[in-house]
Amino acid sequence: MDKEDKQFISGRRNFMKAFAFGSAAGIMGLSANNLNAAATPYEAPSYAKAMVPVKIKNIKAITTAPSPANNLIVVKVETTEPGLYGLGCATFTQRAFPVVTAIEKYMNEFCVGRDADNIEDMWQAFYVSSYWRNGPVLNNALSGLDQALWDIKGKRAGMPVYQLLGGKSRFAVPLYAHAGGRSYEEVVDNVKKFMGQGFKHVRIQLGGYGGVGSSPVTPDFKAAGFGGERDIFMDEGAYLRAVPKMFEAVRKGCGEEVELLHDVHERNQPMDVIHMCKQLEQYRPFFIEDPLSPENTSWWKQLRESTTVPFAMGELFNNINEFVEPMVNHYFDFIRIHISQIGGITPAMKVARLGEWFNVRTAWHGPGDVSPVGHAANAHIDLAVWNFGIQEGGYFFNENEKAVFPGCPTCKDGYLYVNEAPGLGIDIDEKEAAKFPIHNRAPGWTVRRYDGTIIRP
Repeated sequence: MDKEDKQFISGRRNFMKAFAFGSAAGIMGLSANNLNAAATPYEAPSYAKAMVPVKIKNIKAITTAPSPANNLIVVKVETTEPGLYGLGCATFTQRAFPVVTAIEKYMNEFCVGRDADNIEDMWQAFYVSSYWRNGPVLNNALSGLDQALWDIKGKRAGMPVYQLLGGKSRFAVPLYAHAGGRSYEEVVDNVKKFMGQGFKHVRIQLGGYGGVGSSPVTPDFKAAGFGGERDIFMDEGAYLRAVPKMFEAVRKGCGEEVELLHDVHERNQPMDVIHMCKQLEQYRPFFIEDPLSPENTSWWKQLRESTTVPFAMGELFNNINEFVEPMVNHYFDFIRIHISQIGGITPAMKVARLGEWFNVRTAWHGPGDVSPVGHAANAHIDLAVWNFGIQEGGYFFNENEKAVFPGCPTCKDGYLYVNEAPGLGIDIDEKEAAKFPIHNRAPGWTVRRYDGTIIRP
């Protein structure tokens, strides 16, 4: 190696040392011109600055019944930041008062002083704090808390909740409407009405909801004075014969473009459901809802192998683990979660994400006895998850509900729209809510056969 080569290599080494030292100095905040000067403190840009933590100051239950048949319960979580609070739906219409007690006597004491940002930790802590896993009463209370915390987080971030869940996968939420009727012709007319309003999916029912109370025959148990005065009769045989005829009439009257759904409501024997579903295959239902009761889940394998009809299931499930085996085995095609029954947005998102891996889509339960806050929570998840299927809806909030809940989601042309506001985008007027006190006259679910035997929903 000659002298010039040695000088070149030596110079290159010195340059690399200086470059490395200068880079390190820059990283440590040192000036390249004056390394002995005091380091300049790092100033994070505004977008990178962490938000100051907020604590839960108070939790309360707000009850109201602006639609007389439905007792609505909303959890309000107030924080240490003035004016910042969140709302969540804890509605359990049939057992409203125990949920209120759970919120005010247990949840408030448990949560006050905790960090409002730690949603997952809060959910897990409340879920196991009583040792026994939650049933529907505590799960409804927990759902209200969970949704309220997501509402707070969205408000703190300045974003709608769906943005925190990953942003929009669709511009709005497609809904299915409910078309009932006392005759096949009336059902057909009501389906056409909803089609004219822009609905592409319609659930059809003949007679009473789920096929109950529509028989003109006085059942034997009524004549014998057995059971309660408000108990409902169901003629199971008449129902099973009528459903295929109803599908036939609607297909003939409304064509193939509309997607048709139907709710069995878990009231029939598994073999009867299998026989009926095989008859329905030719009418291409979008899904048949709740074909089996929770007591008959061992029939899922045989049901699935017996028919190609798609199924929706899960509104009676209390625990997200109940979804795992049926989804892994492709027993049903749509996740039928009742968001306050399962515990809120946090567990619903977990089930939805799991469903994506097994090609199972969402179809959240959205009846009238879900508050507008709960409907908003449903819609924010619907907007975000890729494996969305359909959302129960087709309703329009009445004037009393709109007065109690400013910012209700809006229904237009068969789609549900949320407010593009931070959080869930909905508020509550407590003075208006107080005008409609809840009651203990909620509709019951006592359905009987001819002889008075209870039929499980």
